[in-house]
Formats: sequence, structure tokens, C-alpha cells
Amino acid sequence: MPDDRVRVFLAGDVMTGRGVDQILAHPGDPRLYEAWVKSAIRYVELAEQAHGPIPRGVQPGYVWGDALEILDGPTVDVRIVNLETAITDRGDPWPDKGIHYRMHPGNADVLTAARIDCCVLANNHVLDWSFPGLERTLETLHASGIATAGAGHDIREARAPAVVETGTGRRVVAAGVGMPSSGIPTMWAAGEDEAGVWLLPSLTDSLVEQVGAVLETLRRPGDVTVVSIHWGPNWGYHIPRSHRRFAQALIDTVGVDIVHGHSSHHPIGVEIYRGKLILYGCGDLINDYEGIGGEEKFRPDLGGMYLVTMGADGLEELTIVPTRLRRFRLERAGREDAAWLARTLTMASRRFGTRFEVDGEGMLRVHW
Repeated sequence: MPDDRVRVFLAGDVMTGRGVDQILAHPGDPRLYEAWVKSAIRYVELAEQAHGPIPRGVQPGYVWGDALEILDGPTVDVRIVNLETAITDRGDPWPDKGIHYRMHPGNADVLTAARIDCCVLANNHVLDWSFPGLERTLETLHASGIATAGAGHDIREARAPAVVETGTGRRVVAAGVGMPSSGIPTMWAAGEDEAGVWLLPSLTDSLVEQVGAVLETLRRPGDVTVVSIHWGPNWGYHIPRSHRRFAQALIDTVGVDIVHGHSSHHPIGVEIYRGKLILYGCGDLINDYEGIGGEEKFRPDLGGMYLVTMGADGLEELTIVPTRLRRFRLERAGREDAAWLARTLTMASRRFGTRFEVDGEGMLRVHW
């Protein structure tokens, strides 16, 4: 019998700009407009002080490190990430914004090296280099064969879901939305004739219906539907009641299969609701934060690769591959770190009846 399962790789924030951009083959202008750091090279130096020398001019697969074995393998059909950087060599920094991320377009192969199929762009950094930077980002991703969701030249394009063929006869249809609670400026909202992101001002029933109407324009029987949401603060395990209501309503009312939440810099709670998956916050996967202290209790050096298997009747399996960043390169986390992450996620997900344990390969298996 043909295999009707769809295996989706999901990650939270992938930030390949700023310091990471400086070690790639085509580093962009390193000038920054931050209060304390004026050059992206400084973030490379901080990471080197923490973990040792980092090579320059690296191959595009370097930053993915140990993750490539999984991303290149036969166990993944579709790869979706929240891309939290502009990809641009033009545009001015957004005024009165403290942090601006960008990666040079010549380094877009860092995404194709991992075979990324879809980049969600409804986040608080895609317009860091203003509207010309967003236009260049969209242009670069589409020229690289990577679908986008959540941002566009107008609201119609921003709302348009990405559609990814899987080769199994089933497709993945992904929409991207963002909320002001994640730090997205309200001025970034796309309009009828204005570029920007699909910004939800609140989490109401009418907006659930709006998301559903957009998905219905493309959805076919057998499709796996994903709503990717950039919401909430960077730190902490609290999940607002409004987030849970909205996520459950997307499943109850719209029939969404996966709610893919991100913005938190560390993984937070996971809920399996009526056979569907809610990831309230996937944490960071790639960034240039090594050597920057202040929130060590959350272990922001640890991330996760979320491997989701959807069958004909809903979620069949969720496996999280624990990772850590060293010298701007992903490594598989050791067993002790994996156990810490399993305990932490179990505590964060206790109210949902979800628990995690480490298997013999050092991966987190989810039970519900």
C-alpha cells in the first residue's frame, strides 16, 4: 500500500543574518545601528570568546552542522522554518528599532543547503531594512525556489499560503501570521496597496474565520494544513489563555492540522488537541547569540528540530531532536542536555497532558 503519511520538519527562529552572515561566503556590510554594538563582526568575536575560533568563508551547509543528516534524509518530506532576518543588500534600517538583522543575498544558499521548502516571514525582523529590504528578501527567496508565507507586496500576497508538494500525493499548505505581542510594529501590517506582513491585531473568532477562508481557497482533500504564528515574548514558559483558545479554534473551526508557534527564544509547551498538534513556541534554532549572557536559566543555547508525522487521521508521531549551537554551527545535544530539555518541556506541557522522554538515540519522544 502507498504511504500516505506526511513528515514535516518544523523549526522556530532561524536567524542567519548579522554575525552568522559575516562567516559565510559573501558577508554583507557589517555596520550596525544598535546602541552598544556597531559591527556584526563583534558578534563573531563574542562567540569565539565563548567557544573557540570560527572559520570564515564557510560552505553554506556549515551552520546546519549535524542537522543536515536529518534534513537530507528520507524521513523528511517538507521543511518549514521561521526566517527571522531580511535577505538584502539594499534598504535603510527601520528607524527607532534597536536591532536590525540582514543576510547578504549571495548567502541564500545557506537555506537551499538545508533544502528549506518554506520560509515564514510574518515576524518582527523581516522589515528591519524597510520595504526595499522586504522586496529583496522575497525576490531572493523566490529565485532560490523557496516558498514564502506571511509577508508580501500587499495583503493578498501576505495572506497567500505556501503550497509544498510532498511526492506522496499529499501537499502541505502553510499560512503565516504575526502578532504585535512578538514585537512586530503595527506599521508593518500589509494593506491593499502596502507591502508588509499579515498582522493579526488580536485573537478573535472573526480572525479565526479569516484564516480559514484563506486556507479554503487552496485546500484539497488530504492536504496537511499549517498555521505558523509569531506571537508572545522571547522569554518565559507562560502560555496565555488567548493563545490556547485561538490555537484550538483553528483546529475546531478551520480544521488546521498543525499550529506552529514561535518567537520564544527557547522551546515552550506542546499540546496534542483532538489528534492535531499545537507547538506554542519552538525556540531558536540558529542565531548569533553565543557569548551573550543574561537568560541562562532558560538554556537558550539548546534548540530543537521538530519532526512531525501526520497520517490520514491526524498526528502519528512527534520527535524533537535536541540541538545546541557551538561556533555558529548546530550540534546534536548530549544526553544530559536532552534530559534537561525533556524535563523542562514536560513541566511546561503538564497542563496539556503531554510528556517527553529521551530515547536510546538521544531524541525526545512525545507521549500524550
